Amino acid sequence: MLEVADALKIVVEHARALAPQRLPIREAAGKVLAEPVVSDIDSPPHNKSLVDGYAVRRAEVDGQEAALGVVEEITAGLVPTMAIGAGQAARIMTGAPVPIGADAVVMVERTKLDAAAQPLPRVTIAPHTIPPGGNILPLGAEFRRNDIVLNPKQILTPSAIGLLAEVGRRDVLIQPQPTVAILATGNELVAAHTLPGPGQIRNSNGPLLDALIRSFGGRTIDLGIARDEPESLRTKIAAGLQADVLVVSGGVSAGVLDLVPGVLAELGVKTLFHRIELKPGRPLWCGLYSEGGRERLVFGLPGNPVSSLVCCQLFVRPALAIMAGFPPRGMEKRKGKLAADYAHRGARPTFHPGRLVPEHDNGEVATLPWRGSADLHTLSQADCLIHFHAGNYSLPSGSEVDVYVM
Repeated sequence: MLEVADALKIVVEHARALAPQRLPIREAAGKVLAEPVVSDIDSPPHNKSLVDGYAVRRAEVDGQEAALGVVEEITAGLVPTMAIGAGQAARIMTGAPVPIGADAVVMVERTKLDAAAQPLPRVTIAPHTIPPGGNILPLGAEFRRNDIVLNPKQILTPSAIGLLAEVGRRDVLIQPQPTVAILATGNELVAAHTLPGPGQIRNSNGPLLDALIRSFGGRTIDLGIARDEPESLRTKIAAGLQADVLVVSGGVSAGVLDLVPGVLAELGVKTLFHRIELKPGRPLWCGLYSEGGRERLVFGLPGNPVSSLVCCQLFVRPALAIMAGFPPRGMEKRKGKLAADYAHRGARPTFHPGRLVPEHDNGEVATLPWRGSADLHTLSQADCLIHFHAGNYSLPSGSEVDVYVM
């Protein structure tokens, strides 16, 4: 059986970024840019005042008191109508164009206006040092027309969306989020809203995986429940193979009704690996489906909820990230210290549900009383998985362990 790292390497090698898609910019936030974005304007489009104050000739006011006639008032959105000559100033607001003849702006806090003065209102400038170009952002200082302002592979943050609008883009080419079809299998499963009868259980894996994959950025398609019968599996799996990724829960172990691998093979899905050295999650199956020059990854997750979650976090999550144009991101990994003694037993590495201890600042993590891979109740209280290496050993409280934050 494969080690976890080897299995993950196979998944990463076969995950491919999806074909770029053009979206309106209001729908592009958080996605990965798939084209260079070129500006059609200079920014700023004029010499721009950075403060509210007075546009002046610096030589007349630098380091000395000056009284100047105010020839006009310029607010953002207006264009100056007069050049600034000797002994003159223009009242100006933040963002407004600086008039010709002015080469600095004095902050209003350093001035005093006599609005009743004749023939022009008069502003007195307190003596202070003004650097060349003081409080002016020159035309094109941020970028010039035909400059590339955003590069491919950048994540479109809210600021980047604002920049797209500034340079006149209504839409943009991005790496789309993958669509993920989710299928739960099992004769024992009934829908969540149904009261189970004898031998039945509610389908918890479908909603669990749907929520988990949505949290990764995937777009989900609910295929419902397939019975452990070839025809039921064949019909629903064939439909799921039209998505970018198919995730099947259950039916991949070694029982008499674990029919999923065989049905996948009948439908032309190539096996990449089956079974890995992992607890919980050993029966994990992974394959590749090719049709019309397009490849889809298929994951057969174990049917127990904890196994499904662990395998989805470790393998499906990085694949979806690659398909959306990101690096193969998985769970955040950090070091932690055990809050209590722990004894590990078993030949497989284990990802044990745990909880970070927030009242301590030393990175303590507590193991939860996990009752096996069907224990969804304990899993719902976990905010991390604690990685224990294979073998029989005991770890005292305070031992350093790898923690994967969910």
